[in-house]
Amino acid sequence: MRTMTQGQGSLEGKVALITGASSGIGAAAARVFVREGARVVLVARREDRIADIVAELRADGAQASYSAADVQVSADVERAVSHAVETYGRLDVAFNNAGAGGEVAPLHLLEDKAYDLVMDTNVRGVWNCLRHEIRAMTETGGGSIVNTSSVAGLVASSVPAPYIAAKHAVIGLTKAAAVEYARSDIRVNAIAPGLTRSEMVEDWFARVPGQEAKSMASAPQNRMAAPEEVAEAAAWLCSDRASFVTGATLPVDGGRTTW
Repeated sequence: MRTMTQGQGSLEGKVALITGASSGIGAAAARVFVREGARVVLVARREDRIADIVAELRADGAQASYSAADVQVSADVERAVSHAVETYGRLDVAFNNAGAGGEVAPLHLLEDKAYDLVMDTNVRGVWNCLRHEIRAMTETGGGSIVNTSSVAGLVASSVPAPYIAAKHAVIGLTKAAAVEYARSDIRVNAIAPGLTRSEMVEDWFARVPGQEAKSMASAPQNRMAAPEEVAEAAAWLCSDRASFVTGATLPVDGGRTTW
């Protein structure tokens, strides 16, 4: 069990890799993790966006770097993990946050390519990340991984069926990895965000008239989460403050799944 010194940030001195870091929850996590003392490697396909965030973090005195990558491609993820290890000496923490919402349509009207995009990003992407991150962590004595699922991984909702299936699969991968690597001192957990103010959600609202009002009607707090609120939950799970938590899925949904 790893312990913290009083007064330190919850991720003090740790090396953290964050995927899907170009916007939304991932970008918010970059700022939260740095505030908590981590050295960060940001990963996303949009190199210009993560380069700008890294520049911002460095200007504030943080140790930050990036690796442009598509999590659907195993070699890209391997390169990103290697970059973290080569730059900072090890990998302690990973937040596998990259995801895709996919096409909005009834199940029977969706084509194979719509299913493939969502599954390849949300499931294969997490699979690729887990494999390479765990390999790096086993070489340095352990670590902590958090995967982004969704309330759609806990209950069915108005989002497309492939997305619901993919986010359920993320929870399955999380549980499997948690059990398999518990004795290697690697914890693996998931967060299940509810509606969060992000580009993906704003795009969904734009494409489906009336969806925002419908979503608010099912939100006990009558609002969406700010990306920073979700990032805070991920930071806690990644930290040694959650040292006896593994295989768990933490809803960060304002009470949505209690209804």
